[in-house]
Amino acid sequence: MPQHTRHLHLSAGAAWLAAAALLAGCTGTVPRGHASPGTAAAPRPLQICNAAAVQSFVGKSNTSATLESARLQSGSYMARILREGQQVSQEFNQERLNLHVDGAGRITAVRCG
Repeated sequence: MPQHTRHLHLSAGAAWLAAAALLAGCTGTVPRGHASPGTAAAPRPLQICNAAAVQSFVGKSNTSATLESARLQSGSYMARILREGQQVSQEFNQERLNLHVDGAGRITAVRCG
């Protein structure tokens, strides 16, 4: 076999091998607790915020424990701290609790959204 033909043959073989290895890397396992491909996982139930249930948090210090306690008590899926002058996204999320805090770290308002 001529040298240039053999080189071309080996290059094509190497390209196929590289492509096969690349495609094999695209397949993977599904992490525990997740649905496998092709099966639909049950949707998470809505956890709608109830700000009225946590108005007692106004005046308390902004701590991670306070944030989590307020989130759980409000029934919200998520919570965030909003500081004075902080730019925030304005989209309404019925599952989010917003704790507004002042410069001293005290909660000044509790709202959903």
